[in-house]
Amino acid sequence: MTDFPSLARAATEAIRDLFPETPLQRNEHLSARYQADIWLKREDLTPVRSYKLRGAFNAMRKVRAKNPGQGQFVCASAGNHAQGVAFACRHFGVQGTIFMPVTTPQQKIDKTRIFGGPNVTVELTGDYFDQTLAAAQSWCHERGAHFLAPFDDPDVIEGQASVAVEMLEQLGRAPDVVVLPVGGGGLASGVTGYLRDVAPDTRFQFVEPLGGASLMAALEHGGPVKLPRVNSFVDGAAVARLGDLTWRRLDWVRPEQVHLAPEDRVCVTMLEMLNVEGIVLEPAGALSVNILPEIAAQIRGKTVVCVTSGGNFDFERLPEVKERAQRYAGLKKYFILRMPQRPGALREFLSMLGPEDDIARFEYLKKSARNFGSVLIGIETKRAENFAHFTGRMDAADFSYRDITNDEALAEFLI
Repeated sequence: MTDFPSLARAATEAIRDLFPETPLQRNEHLSARYQADIWLKREDLTPVRSYKLRGAFNAMRKVRAKNPGQGQFVCASAGNHAQGVAFACRHFGVQGTIFMPVTTPQQKIDKTRIFGGPNVTVELTGDYFDQTLAAAQSWCHERGAHFLAPFDDPDVIEGQASVAVEMLEQLGRAPDVVVLPVGGGGLASGVTGYLRDVAPDTRFQFVEPLGGASLMAALEHGGPVKLPRVNSFVDGAAVARLGDLTWRRLDWVRPEQVHLAPEDRVCVTMLEMLNVEGIVLEPAGALSVNILPEIAAQIRGKTVVCVTSGGNFDFERLPEVKERAQRYAGLKKYFILRMPQRPGALREFLSMLGPEDDIARFEYLKKSARNFGSVLIGIETKRAENFAHFTGRMDAADFSYRDITNDEALAEFLI
């Protein structure tokens, strides 16, 4: 039986037919901030801007080696896996059918078609991914096509392990710590499977989106469980259930190694990497950098590799990312005020704003009574502590208000 490191190295060698190794770059900004030697493994710079191409290519390569006549492949995906499968289909000259939810952004549909060209057909079906997946598997069964799973497949995991093979070759030594994002567990399974064998002193930290903590749930329950609810903002890692195979390869992980990243905090990291470093990361791609403050004491003076897993970011989402980042940092808040309906009331309220405060939104919601009106107001400021002074002035003037910034139900309808 061939050992896993040999399989991973073979996958890496085969992948060179498709694209060169992705850069491993030392980041001066992060290294100085955390007093560590911090490197970024730039999986956002593959031809499809994510590591998913590695696993899709390797799985397709091995299926065709076993069954050269297999010329039809199917997957269900709304993002990076779809693009990786499409690219691999075109490379091998086989036909791929990509099932995507009807709600998939047009940009992702267009990119999948571009990468696959005439070798790929996109089928839009289902409002939710579970419906899309069922349709893909049914179609696959009827046509005798091969279904390419996004993570719960040994050949996919081998392909993702090529990230670790390149990492060691580029660094020239084993890193002290590797920080890995986790969705379904394919990348984490592959990278740890390789490094635990060939670099046993390397330690691992894992990060999941707070609204999609499938690995943490598996650790708590002793096996994969389906999350009752998933926040889809970090779409590249928002997986409702860890894979069965990936769980068997990650069941050694300790809960203290797994960190949960709030979605709004991820936005802060995305903006910082864009503004300071000029690096475009999708939400899942920013996860490994996002938890560095939490592990700062553990990594000081050590060599750390953060895998930036993807850069498929639609810039139409940038206003939302900025909004969420400001709210997380405490630089933007929303209030509902009961504004007295009398001359001078608005001027009195405006006088409570400090020199660094600015009104970003102001609208009457309804007239709640003859003498009062409800107002939705959004305020931005330069320093979070300014809000304490602002609310203090409103309290002193007996203004009735409610902070709805973190009220999920109201924010969904009003903000």
